[in-house]
Amino acid sequence: MTAAAAGAMRLYVGELRQLFDSLDPAPFRERDLDPKAAEYIVDSAREAPAGEALALQVHLGRQPADEGTAALLSDAVHEYFERRAAVRRRDLRQLFRTGRLSLLIGLVFLAGAIALAQWLGSLIEHEGYAWLVSESLIIGGWVALWRPMEIFLYDWWPIRADARLYDRLAAMPVTLRGADAAAGSAA
Repeated sequence: MTAAAAGAMRLYVGELRQLFDSLDPAPFRERDLDPKAAEYIVDSAREAPAGEALALQVHLGRQPADEGTAALLSDAVHEYFERRAAVRRRDLRQLFRTGRLSLLIGLVFLAGAIALAQWLGSLIEHEGYAWLVSESLIIGGWVALWRPMEIFLYDWWPIRADARLYDRLAAMPVTLRGADAAAGSAA
């Protein structure tokens, strides 16, 4: 991918270590990206059209780049976003598990509310407020289904979109340009 490509994200740092979380003790390849750098990359990728190929170009201001460092950076970025995609998929599975359990609880509650409404309605059928008690119980039963329906209709879309975005970021080419390349291109 060329530097002029529309999906190319450019990140300028003084030194490569600025891209990584300084509190993460893991080796370079497995270290987490700095939260601000990761947020910048994700936000930039969100602005790109969904079908557009992404690429990350990291420009170092004070440090030369070599092929080994570029390969380590590429692997680290890819692994970071692969882990983020896996976490979002796990979040989605947990959300659906919660949705199924909530749906079961809501349906049981609704059935109980309908049965109780019918029983109380027959018990106090001669009173003027019997319909109010009956309808209130039924409405309460339907409200118990609110959360499962919210999960299955709306809540899962953003999580799935995040996982797909992280998959795109995990597959994007990453290039590294050192301070020596910038000086050479200026001459």
